Amino acid sequence: MMSQTRPGNTGRAPGAASQDAAPGPRGMAVHYSKIALAILAGIVFAGFCALGTWQVKRLFWKLDLIERVEQRVHAPATDAPGPAAWASVTPQTDEYRHVRLSGTYLPIFNTLVQATTALGSGYWLVTPLRLADGSTVLVNRGFVPKREGIAASTPAGIVHVDGLLRISETGGGFLRENSPATQHWYSRDVAAIGASHMLTKVAPYFVDAKEKSETASDSPVGGLTVISFHNNHLVYALTWFALALMVAGISWWIVRESRRRRARGAQRQESDHAGQD
Repeated sequence: MMSQTRPGNTGRAPGAASQDAAPGPRGMAVHYSKIALAILAGIVFAGFCALGTWQVKRLFWKLDLIERVEQRVHAPATDAPGPAAWASVTPQTDEYRHVRLSGTYLPIFNTLVQATTALGSGYWLVTPLRLADGSTVLVNRGFVPKREGIAASTPAGIVHVDGLLRISETGGGFLRENSPATQHWYSRDVAAIGASHMLTKVAPYFVDAKEKSETASDSPVGGLTVISFHNNHLVYALTWFALALMVAGISWWIVRESRRRRARGAQRQESDHAGQD
């Protein structure tokens, strides 16, 4: 008895099975697209992790800064930096230092700088203090509610000021530029204020006088320095790391679904071949 030829083998040319297994142009394009997406996902994941790590470093830097500032504020007062040390005064090393200095106020050069405080809106009363060595330090004597406060009584003779060293505030206020010509000030810009009054040898910082530095009834209110640092670095770090996890999770889901589709396709092919056999 002659054996019958299986229908599934009729018309199949030699090497056809290997040709079916070989990926076509479309398959190669899909393959390379997957590689490109994998590389892109890896770059995005690494970028988010790097940003999160940077924010963690910024967090520790900010916490260290806050601790150092707290130590400066509550430390015993030291002499304010003199002209020889002015070049080395920086926000990182000197901002909010508790300092003391002595000299004579120059009330004819009083300057009002717009301010918003816990007492409401008004002005800082800034008065130059002439020191014994001939240098000048601008002193923020405190808050006055009205422009008429520029006539506030000024202690005569040698005065002793105890306060916090502040770095010059340049650039004016939000959407407002200082106008030296009209004496409208929105920031305590030491160099600009000194130049507007033709003062020489002016320190690159000013001093916020502490509370009750002056006792007269019409004296400005001192001690209103706000020591505050924005510290959202932990939130930013968690956000970047969360985005990195999202990228990793989506990539894992795509890979899993791709494998499942390939597995289902292979099962269908096996079923088709079994049916043909």
